[in-house]
Amino acid sequence: MLQKFPAFAGVPGPVVIIVMDGYGLPKNEAGSAIAAARKPTLDRLFAAYPNIRLRAHGTAVGMPSDDDMGNSEVGHNAIGAGQVYAQGAALVANAIAAGAIWQGEAWQQVVAGARAGTLHFIGLFSDGNVHSHIDHLRAMVVQAKAEGLRKVRIHALLDGRDVPETSALEYVGPFEAFLAEVSTDGFDARIASGGGRQHITMDRYDANWPMVEAGWRTHVLGEGPQFATATEAVQALRAQHPGTIDQDLPPFVIGEGGHPVGTIEDGDAVVFYNFRGDRAIEITRAFEEAGFDKFDRVRVPKVTYAGMLQYDGDLKLPKRFLVAPPAIQDTMGEWFAKSGIAQYACSETQKFGHVTYFWNGNRSNKFDGETWQEVPSDVVPFEQRPWMKAAEITDAMIAALRSGQYKLLRCNYANGDMVGHTGNFRAATMAIEAVDLALSRLLPAIDAAGGVALITADHGNADEMYELDKKTKQPATNPNGSFKAKTAHTLNPVPLILYDNVSGGRLGLVQRETAGLSNLAATAANLLGLEKHARWDDSLLDVR
Repeated sequence: MLQKFPAFAGVPGPVVIIVMDGYGLPKNEAGSAIAAARKPTLDRLFAAYPNIRLRAHGTAVGMPSDDDMGNSEVGHNAIGAGQVYAQGAALVANAIAAGAIWQGEAWQQVVAGARAGTLHFIGLFSDGNVHSHIDHLRAMVVQAKAEGLRKVRIHALLDGRDVPETSALEYVGPFEAFLAEVSTDGFDARIASGGGRQHITMDRYDANWPMVEAGWRTHVLGEGPQFATATEAVQALRAQHPGTIDQDLPPFVIGEGGHPVGTIEDGDAVVFYNFRGDRAIEITRAFEEAGFDKFDRVRVPKVTYAGMLQYDGDLKLPKRFLVAPPAIQDTMGEWFAKSGIAQYACSETQKFGHVTYFWNGNRSNKFDGETWQEVPSDVVPFEQRPWMKAAEITDAMIAALRSGQYKLLRCNYANGDMVGHTGNFRAATMAIEAVDLALSRLLPAIDAAGGVALITADHGNADEMYELDKKTKQPATNPNGSFKAKTAHTLNPVPLILYDNVSGGRLGLVQRETAGLSNLAATAANLLGLEKHARWDDSLLDVR
């Protein structure tokens, strides 16, 4: 168990960690839905309570470089682990650069499984580096040809979320040209199907299984409107659905003579090439799970299936994976449990796995003394209900505080991220206002319990809702004069606010240049009156 912290005996009540998902601190307020929102509670917190900035992107959360945005997966990993691990993007890039991925047993099994059939790649088709990277796909196609395989088919999930919202053709066109270039000497590589990532395949947390079914019917069965090329498909679907951004485009199939060119059949091999797990688990279950009953698969081809990484270590999904995921050890959840600290975690479905699975080091099982409470998310476009489930999460948190059962509580308000991804500025301001209202209700309950709160975020999003002109730093405009919406995460730092009405002014926060999300575990431990684990990054608590 963790040792006692000699400098501070701990707060009398609980420590509450509040993650305002997608709440960054921009260098200027141009295009910031956060700045435009009416948020009296947060304004008061920033004015009256200790607060600092934390790094939440790049190497501070295990990404390959500081040009890489953070995301909810790596952010919650860093918070929960108290330390930084090399994450999926870096692990895969390193394995490809060293050639280790091709020597692995899983890749060799995939190649052997596709000898007499087709090798299929399914995944997010961009260089966003949050779920996948198109360069990884390119390297695997080149290696497949070098291995002597004859036929490759790609099932491209259009992004427009971690990259500009209508950038699909910037990826599809050059990649189709690349495939045409490598399709020589009997090697045949083509895009076979696709669709928007929020329309098919990439659901998470059992929120919308019909999305996955639509993906199965598109990729496996070859059902859907047919086009000669993916470029033609994107152009036609945009014309048919004006104003629809890439992530929401409906599915398409590439066909010749009325027949799809890339259905998935017995004797094929399939690689789901996303490295991030949350939106890869459900389609993986459809391929691998015995007794699968979430939808009628019509037919289930006998394939050699692999993920880029293992997406769930507890559930062993998938059984075969190309790169080993980070082995995250000694998380705060584990060591607080060993120290007898009862813990409570709550969010709505869209972020429930982040305060549980990712927080606990990519484990789907609870530690002793943990209680998890999920609030079901509405299956509607987030801009239509930007308040999401902030009120219900707050209800649950207040009830948990009043119960007196828990010493460490954590929650995630998904609004700033999920609504920020829609590119709808007004909806994003409402999302921030909903979180502010939730805090106005939750903070008095923390006071009543004699507790304190660490209020932070996992990455930025709603802080930059428009693409900024590189020269003027003002929102960039389209030819028609409208602002260019930005749907991706940002590279901005995030806040850490210490809400404390119980220490009599003894507690503050230390701003360090290297301060990041991984410092939160040690900070929470000190607030509980405990020393940090030796592997955790240093606490940011200042005891006066």
